[in-house]
Amino acid sequence: MARSKSSHRWMEEHVNDPWVKKAQVDGYRSRASYKLLELIEKDKLVRPGMIVLDLGSTPGGWSQVVAPLLGSKGRLIASDILPMEPIPHVDFILGDFTEQTVFDQISTALNGAGVDLVMSDMAPNISGVDAADQASSMYLVELALDMAVQVLKPGGNFVTKVFHGEGYEEYLKALRAHFEKVLVRKPDASRPRSREVYVLGKARHHA
Repeated sequence: MARSKSSHRWMEEHVNDPWVKKAQVDGYRSRASYKLLELIEKDKLVRPGMIVLDLGSTPGGWSQVVAPLLGSKGRLIASDILPMEPIPHVDFILGDFTEQTVFDQISTALNGAGVDLVMSDMAPNISGVDAADQASSMYLVELALDMAVQVLKPGGNFVTKVFHGEGYEEYLKALRAHFEKVLVRKPDASRPRSREVYVLGKARHHA
């Protein structure tokens, strides 16, 4: 099947993207690593000893950035429906975190500890139908928020990728119900014409 013009344009952008090239030089698995690095620096999201949950972690760009920052007392649990190449000091759980068996595996890995940071860079498989893709992406971020609310300790933080569009404002409202502060970031490594932003929920309310 012939490639569409948009997929050809994406491929050209991807190959010529300075962030993609930088990722290859620096040994990162994904250009998304730089988006998270900027958020970490700006918003002080990670410190040694934290317990972190990475949802939709494959190929591992975010886990790869965070794991070395947690030190020997920190822990990172990552989960995705697709396999992920191992990363040192990352516990990977394969499967859909909304299914009870996978949720139970994550709970077992946490061993009763509250999570300090839940992060999600999940995106749906793109169909090319904007309304359907937006609905799919909002569904994923709602699932990520639901998971964060269940596992975060009071004062814990949540960061997720969200696309501007239908449901975006309602999502920010839902976040404000659970966190002291909600911030919206557009990292330098995010393509300017992309509708993606990164939303931070800071300081989970006490239950």
